[in-house]
Amino acid sequence: MSTVAIIKTSPKTVLEDYHRLMNLAGYQDVIAADADTALKINISWHFFYPAASTTPWQLDGVIRAMLKDGYKKDLMHACHNRTVVIDAYLGERENKHINVVQAHNLRNVHLYEDGSEWIHIRDAVGDLADDFLCLNDVYPNGFSIPRRFIGENIIHFPTVKTHVFTTTTGAMKNAFGGLLNEHRHWTHPVIHETLVDLLMIQQKIHRGVFAVMDGTFAGDGPGPRCMIPYVKNVLLASADQVAIDAVAAKLMGFDPLQDCKFIRLAHERGLGCGDVREIEYVGDAEFAEINWHFEGPFKQMTFAARMQHKIYWGKLKTLMEWSLKTWLAPWAYIASVVYHDLFWYPFHGKGRVDNVFRSDWGRLFHNWERLTPDDRGFRDVGAQPPGVVRSVASLLGTGLKVLWTCIREAPEFATRRRRKALPRTPV
Repeated sequence: MSTVAIIKTSPKTVLEDYHRLMNLAGYQDVIAADADTALKINISWHFFYPAASTTPWQLDGVIRAMLKDGYKKDLMHACHNRTVVIDAYLGERENKHINVVQAHNLRNVHLYEDGSEWIHIRDAVGDLADDFLCLNDVYPNGFSIPRRFIGENIIHFPTVKTHVFTTTTGAMKNAFGGLLNEHRHWTHPVIHETLVDLLMIQQKIHRGVFAVMDGTFAGDGPGPRCMIPYVKNVLLASADQVAIDAVAAKLMGFDPLQDCKFIRLAHERGLGCGDVREIEYVGDAEFAEINWHFEGPFKQMTFAARMQHKIYWGKLKTLMEWSLKTWLAPWAYIASVVYHDLFWYPFHGKGRVDNVFRSDWGRLFHNWERLTPDDRGFRDVGAQPPGVVRSVASLLGTGLKVLWTCIREAPEFATRRRRKALPRTPV
């Protein structure tokens, strides 16, 4: 039977709670102490937005728990990938992940940097590739995954939130940002099948797979970015990626097997348990029965979300989807950054973030660098900000830098630059 640990938490006990959570879920039986462990951080937005990305106390709590249990820090590293619309370096600063990594003196690996080796999928998983639901069709010539993942443990750091493509997003979706490189948006029309294929790959290549999900904040609405954040004070952990996603979906008020196709597909293939009636709850098990009655991502979609749905599954599919696999694709990246970073966040999201800083978790985030925890957590989370945390002008300036990076690093443009830089062979 699959086990999911669930614990009620607070800033005062959050570090102690993460240690208890992980051991209740049996992580030491899954994460081998003699293998390197990738701490796969989730950055759904480079700006801080509650519930969108891994929290600093989530990362800190897991690292402290592992060190307390005898894991060696030289066999642990933070792990990042990137998308064409998310700046991982900005994200690890804005979300204070780098503060935690540096405080513990861990390695910080960005998988897409020069020198990182990627291996063809069939060299990595062999005949398992024949069983893929969709990736062979999406990538007829195959695709590559990070070589360093083979034989490593991986711990995923998702948050509890909704998603405009998959209804909810969690542990299974977190692999999307690690196993697939820059053309991962090609899989959006078959995103549910993609997540199942990625879980099969993970179970083949990793020494151990585990997930720790932070629900101190939870996000409802058109996630993973433009959400309504709520303080929920819940932590989840499991070695079963399907089960933890199913429990999170149930908490939010969804039927995992009916509302989340990726959970149903994975459950039917025996990759994990998506039936919450068959999951064993440990910890504060009574909280698993709570229903938050989230509305979900489809009732009040943003303009960007509506357009994405029309392009991938709707009336614009025939007209527009083809362009995302050509040199024209950067139009979509630019449109996303302009909408989210230069419009929605400065003029809509910023107010929600400022309100969140009045909560205990918001104050903990705001004051993170200046606080010293005890063995249990943070007795004092500091004062709330006296006024606006970031001005609109500051956010617009940062957004313009992100836009430039997005254009410069778009894979279609980068590939052309690399080709031009290759030495010409004399005729």
